[in-house]
Amino acid sequence: MTDIVDQATTTNQAVTTDELWAITTQVEVTSAPARPVDELWNPAGPGGRPPTPTTVRPQRPGPGTPPPIRRPIGKIGRDDVLVLLGALLSSASIALLFFGRLLPLTGRLGFVVVWFVVFIVIYGLLVSITDNRPAVVDRVMAALLTAATCIAGGALVSVVFFVILRGWRALRNTNLYTQDMSRAGPLDPLTVGGISHAIVGTLIIISMALVFTVPLALACAVFLTETRGKVTELVRSVVTAMTALPSIVAGLFIFATWVLVLGQPRSGLAAALAISIMMLPIIIRSGDVVLRLVPGNLREASAALGAPQWRTVWFVVLPTARPGLATSVILGVARGIGETAPVLLVSGITGAMNVDPRENPMMSLPLATFDFVRSPQPSLIARGFATALVLMVLVIVLFTIARILGGRPAGRLSKRQARRATNNSARDLQRIEESHSAATPTSDDHPPPPILDDLEPTGVPS
Repeated sequence: MTDIVDQATTTNQAVTTDELWAITTQVEVTSAPARPVDELWNPAGPGGRPPTPTTVRPQRPGPGTPPPIRRPIGKIGRDDVLVLLGALLSSASIALLFFGRLLPLTGRLGFVVVWFVVFIVIYGLLVSITDNRPAVVDRVMAALLTAATCIAGGALVSVVFFVILRGWRALRNTNLYTQDMSRAGPLDPLTVGGISHAIVGTLIIISMALVFTVPLALACAVFLTETRGKVTELVRSVVTAMTALPSIVAGLFIFATWVLVLGQPRSGLAAALAISIMMLPIIIRSGDVVLRLVPGNLREASAALGAPQWRTVWFVVLPTARPGLATSVILGVARGIGETAPVLLVSGITGAMNVDPRENPMMSLPLATFDFVRSPQPSLIARGFATALVLMVLVIVLFTIARILGGRPAGRLSKRQARRATNNSARDLQRIEESHSAATPTSDDHPPPPILDDLEPTGVPS
């Protein structure tokens, strides 16, 4: 290394930094462009100034270039239908080859699964021939979501039709809705006895549970939304944990405290308390989510006008979130109205009508369904399926009532409300114009100013 440096020194040749680095590291430099030393030690540029950024403008198409073809969204054309039919037929053919010729596969479910997987692959390949990658992803995801919707809807429809089919013999008898089981035995025909006691008991229990749950749940949801701190996080964690609470645990808790410790009888009131425990975390969690969706600028506008926080919550936040809160209540009702174990523990089974929730057992529709279907008699099994269908209809009716009471979302008016708002605006405009015209002075109210041509200024000699 010293020999190379001495040779360069004696011949008065300049040794660059790259060559010096190559000498010290024993690495041969094949092509190293000569650069100034200050540029090597200052990557920002010579003189310490950063390089000037450049702006690259996109190239515009020429005047004769046709515009790009936009893919219509939400419309199905002839090509889309042909591609879909082709993918369905080809995938069905391939699935038939797999199950009948090539592979030893059997079963209807397996055939449907293989058919669907092959259909997704072929459909994506066919779409990729004419469209770009975003369009392919969009079509494939649309096919997957449509299939998921059809599966969920098919499961729901199959359950409803199965219940109707098994309980139709009992549903067509009017005594099912007007009589109880106090005078009917296991061997009696379907024309004797009914579930009126279970319908009344369900309405009483769920009404009491709503009275206990809704104010407390909404107050807790407002507390979680409008406050910050460690207590808020603790309450939110407890509510989240209670969401997964088994119903039997709630029934055991009420049985231990209400019946054993306090000595109260098993009744519909105890069942309502147990169901309230199940409904409470559902309404709190969903109500918390709904209240957090209220825009913050509404709260800020109310605070800017000088309103305290409680008035902001009462007159701004809650009315805005009213439809969502109604949905939260319905979710809680759907959870509580289908519970069987708590009612069985703290209320018991009875076949007679009981309208007093403070004493004696009170029947509910889920408990009646459980009691009927565990019997080996076909007539009682038919009553059980009919009771389950009545329960589903009752939930739909309660959901409809809640949606009506919840009203429309904030800012969306019905035709009648929009017509009323238009008439009020027209009246306000007319009133403002009349007041403005009354305040404007006219020529009759004020005489014209005097003419000062013949008057002489005071203090000036003529």
